[in-house]
Amino acid sequence: MQLSGIHHLTAVSADAPGNVKFYTKLLGLRMVKKTVNQDDVSAYHLFYADGVASPGSDITFFDFPTGPEKHGNNTITRTGFRVAGEATLKWWHERLTKAAVKVGDVAEIDGRLTLPFEDPEGQRLMLVDDGGKGTSNPWDKSAVPAEHQIRGLGPIVMTVPELRLTDLVLTEVMNMKKVREYPHPESKGDGVHVYQMGEGGPAAELHVAVRPNLAPAHPGAGGVHHVAFRTPDADYEAWAERLKEMRIPNSGKVDRFWFHSLYFREPNGILFEIASDGPGFAVDEPLDKLGETLVLPPFLEGDRKEIEAGLKPL
Repeated sequence: MQLSGIHHLTAVSADAPGNVKFYTKLLGLRMVKKTVNQDDVSAYHLFYADGVASPGSDITFFDFPTGPEKHGNNTITRTGFRVAGEATLKWWHERLTKAAVKVGDVAEIDGRLTLPFEDPEGQRLMLVDDGGKGTSNPWDKSAVPAEHQIRGLGPIVMTVPELRLTDLVLTEVMNMKKVREYPHPESKGDGVHVYQMGEGGPAAELHVAVRPNLAPAHPGAGGVHHVAFRTPDADYEAWAERLKEMRIPNSGKVDRFWFHSLYFREPNGILFEIASDGPGFAVDEPLDKLGETLVLPPFLEGDRKEIEAGLKPL
C-alpha cells in the first residue's frame, strides 16, 4: 500500500479577490472549483489546478479573516510548483519581477534548479525544474504560454524542531522512504531530509527541514493549513483501517464529495490528509465549465441561499 504523491495543499488567504487575481492571472492556474469550507460555510474554499483538474496539481485556499502568519517552526514552510526547464525558470523570473513580486534568484537546491518567490500575503512558494518528466495538462485559456505553465505540485517543504518521531510516522505509518538529505538553503548548519512516495520524483516528495532553534509559527494568512497525499481510490478504506489499527488519532473517513479524506497530525502538530484521487472535480459540473460558478456538495445545497448571502463578491 503506497501513497503516490502530493494530492493538494491547502493554505490561508485573508484576501479572496486578490488571491484569485494572483493565482489565475499572474500564475496562470485554472480555478477548477469555487466552493465553501465545509466546516465553516462563511469562508470560500478556492481550488486552482492544471487544465483538467488533475490530482496533484491543485493548491487550494480557505478565505479566513485573519492577520498574517508569523513564520516559524512546526508548519509547512514552502510549496513547490513544477515547471519544465531552465528557460522556463528564467521566463518566470522576468514575469514575477515585472509584477513586483518578491522573488529570489534561480539556484540549484537538492540538485534541481529552483526559483523561490512569495504571493502578496507572504505565502512562500517556489518553482522547481522537473525536467519535463511526467504528464502535463496545460490550460488553453491561461495567461501563461503552454510551455511555461505550472505542471503540478511538489515538492512540499515542512519544518520541525526534531525529526525522530516525524520520521517514524512517515516511514512506519505512511510507508514513505527516506532517500537523501541536503543543507538547508536559508539556515546554515540545519539540514533537509527528503522522503519519497511511490515512484518518487518532485511530485512525490516531502522535504522535512529540521531547525531546532526556530520558534514555532503562529497561524494566519500567508500560511499553510494542511498538505494532502494521494492514494488510489481502491486503497482509501485500507488507509482508514491502518490508522485505526495503529491507534493514530484521526478524523475517521470524511466524504468531501470530490474526494475522500482522512486527517491526522504528525508529532510536531502539522496537519496531514490522505485523499483519494476520485471521483474528481468534474463529477458535478462539465470539465469545460469548472470553477465558473459557486458549487456546493449535495449536503449543503439546501442552504445555498443563506451561504451565498454570507459570501463576499470575488
